[in-house]
Amino acid sequence: MSAELANLRFLLVDDNQHMRAIVGAILHGVGVRHTREAMDGAEALQALREGPVDIAIVDFKMSPLDGVQFTQLVRNSPDSVDPFLPIIMLTGFAERNRVFEARDAGVTEIVVKPVTARSLLDRINIVIFKPRAFIRSGDYFGPCRRRRDEVNYAGPFRRESDPKRPDSLEI
Repeated sequence: MSAELANLRFLLVDDNQHMRAIVGAILHGVGVRHTREAMDGAEALQALREGPVDIAIVDFKMSPLDGVQFTQLVRNSPDSVDPFLPIIMLTGFAERNRVFEARDAGVTEIVVKPVTARSLLDRINIVIFKPRAFIRSGDYFGPCRRRRDEVNYAGPFRRESDPKRPDSLEI
């Protein structure tokens, strides 16, 4: 795997320096050579403007700009450098509503703390080798939130109960 990761550029965003060091050590241990760090979402947005990033690993809770707000700005801001940036969120909050909040902001993958090398590398593999399509709807832009591929899906509606509106857009 190290050959695939050697040229990727990672952005580590966490207000805890020790957590950035742990994640950085995991990445360097598998051959990652390019990492940059930021202490919060605002600093991370600036880092995105300063140079390209292939994958961002972002903490959920930071101040003044947390991981959810950072993700929303990356996905939806008119001056976003890369709205398609894969964002892996690290969080100590595994409650369903927090996971949904992150998902609905446009986070690509989630890793629950305490982070392990295996859990982080599994998510990195997913964003590299099994990327989800991005969708745009009235109130959401980001990776498709559905995990299952329906082989018999004839689109654009996902459920039989969905209203058949002629003004709806195919996604």
